[in-house]
Amino acid sequence: MGYEHVAGVDEAGRGCLAGPVVAAAVILPPEVRINGVRDSKLLDATARETLALRIEKKALAVGLGMCTPDEVDHLNILWAAMEAMRRAVASLTAQPHYLLVDGNHCFPDSPWPFDKVIGGDGLCHSIAAASIIAKVNRDRLMKKLHDEYPVYSWHTNVGYPTPEHYAALAQHGPTPYHRQTFRLGDVRS
Repeated sequence: MGYEHVAGVDEAGRGCLAGPVVAAAVILPPEVRINGVRDSKLLDATARETLALRIEKKALAVGLGMCTPDEVDHLNILWAAMEAMRRAVASLTAQPHYLLVDGNHCFPDSPWPFDKVIGGDGLCHSIAAASIIAKVNRDRLMKKLHDEYPVYSWHTNVGYPTPEHYAALAQHGPTPYHRQTFRLGDVRS
């Protein structure tokens, strides 16, 4: 490609009922390949945590960005995910020369040249690394929020729609961390 600092960019939490959408940007040295790094959805929590530490150790830079549930409600989930990605790239301590962004969208008016890579977390090492970093950081946050609202089982479902999460919503209603734009008609026990 000819670019020195290529950042892989991905997000976690688009399909959740609660919590932020979190994005990560990771710049790895071109020669670095970390064994086991692949799409975060294919890894269990222990493997993701272990790999996140390896990624952070070997990366030239790691950036995080997030959009709150209120921002998700205001912008919609797609635009909130794009904004979280923009924030993640902007927070990198090394200037990226090029971005590889998972999916078929990129944030508008990107000051960095980029390619969108559909299924990128399964095709590109740096995007897979970003998917792990985003997922680990989002899961850690949701597990902390579980202590505040234990009835929603965020320590296990991390805000995703599960029968237990829907049952807790039906019984207790939404918290300030729930995205208010999910359809209440979908809440059933």
